[in-house]
Formats: sequence, C-alpha cells, structure tokens
Amino acid sequence: MPQSEHIVSSYEEELTHLAQSISEMGGVVEVAVSNATQALLKLDHGVARATIANDKSIDEMQRRIDEMAVSMIARRQPMARDLRAIITAIHVANDLERIGDMAKTISRRALQIEGLSLAPKFYNGVKHMANLISRQLKAALDAYATRNSAEAIAVCNSDDEVDALYTSLFRELLTYMMEDPRNITQCTHLLFCSKSLERVGDHATNIAEAAYYLDTGTQLSAHVEELHRTQVKE
Repeated sequence: MPQSEHIVSSYEEELTHLAQSISEMGGVVEVAVSNATQALLKLDHGVARATIANDKSIDEMQRRIDEMAVSMIARRQPMARDLRAIITAIHVANDLERIGDMAKTISRRALQIEGLSLAPKFYNGVKHMANLISRQLKAALDAYATRNSAEAIAVCNSDDEVDALYTSLFRELLTYMMEDPRNITQCTHLLFCSKSLERVGDHATNIAEAAYYLDTGTQLSAHVEELHRTQVKE
C-alpha cells in the first residue's frame, strides 16, 4: 500500500511539475514580447539583442516540456482529464515557442530600423496593439492555469479587436508610404512588426482554446457550432 501511494504521489508531482513548467515558460515569453515591443518603440538595440539571444532558452523550455509529456504518456498511460492536461501542455508549449519566435522577429526588425521619423499616431497605434496583445496573452495563460473556460472564451472574443486594430494600422501605414516614398523602408519594417504582434494574438487565442478544452473536454469551435445550430432551431 505505501508503495502504491508513493506511485500516485509521484504521478501527481509530475503533473504539477508539467503545469509549473508551462507557467514558467509563459512568464519568460511574456517578458520576451514586452522587451521586443520596447526594443521596437524605443529603438533599444541592447534590449533587442538580449531578446534575440534569449530565444534559445525558450526553445529549450519547449524541448524539455515535450520530452516530459511524451515520457509521461509512455510510462503512465494517462486517461481522461490527465491525458487532456498532458496533450494540451504539448500544444501550449508549441504556441509559446512560436510567440517567442515572433518576439525575436520584432527584435530583429528593431535592429534594422534607424532614425524612424513617423507621426506619433503610428507609434501610438503599435503601442496600443502591443498593450492589447500583452493583456490577451496574460489572460490566456491565466485561463489555462486556472482551467477557466469562461475566461478562455473572453480571450478568443478579444482577438477581433486585435485584428481590427491591425487592419487599421496597416491601412494607415500604407497611406503614409504612398504620401512619402522616403518612408517606405521604415514603414515596411513597422508593418511586419505589427503582423508579428497580430500573430502573437492568434497564438494566445490557441492557448485560450486549449484552456477551454482542458476545462470542458470539448473543442471551443465545436461548442460554438453546436450553440449556433441550437439558436437556428429555436
């Protein structure tokens, strides 16, 4: 009996460690996105280089989480809720790694922008978008950590605002380039950075969907389709 209890305890500890590893990786990625945005808006090359260099540690975190999850599946043969927790950990780690890549891409662009002399509204547009993305990412990670399906839905709904802001910023920058061709190079870099931020929002939505699945055992898209069918019948 004591041996059996020890095995259960060890299994629970592994699940806890997996969740903690995701939380730790999420924190590192949040900082990476924040630093990348700072590097872009302030043209801080030191922060940009540090963010690029730190991407290797994010990649290593994902590798360790993948190995841990695969090992647990092979040794523990988990079922139901435990299996969902392990599978979603793999998916969330992948999304976090991709967000880290977006932060690295923004930082590399920041290194290429020199003497950016754009109107304040474009700085404000990117800053506003970055703030929205940061809140969205934090909310997604919180929803995942607490297995809160309601918060997960709210994160997914907030992605529409991010997409709308990106579209607006894209049009404004395009107009600015047409008005003065000398700004084409700088504006192009800013456009790519804005797209990277928008992609961070997409990955945050993926994490929220994983949180929903972890809590309910169903895919969020399937739930939305079922709700829609019910409303149509009514």
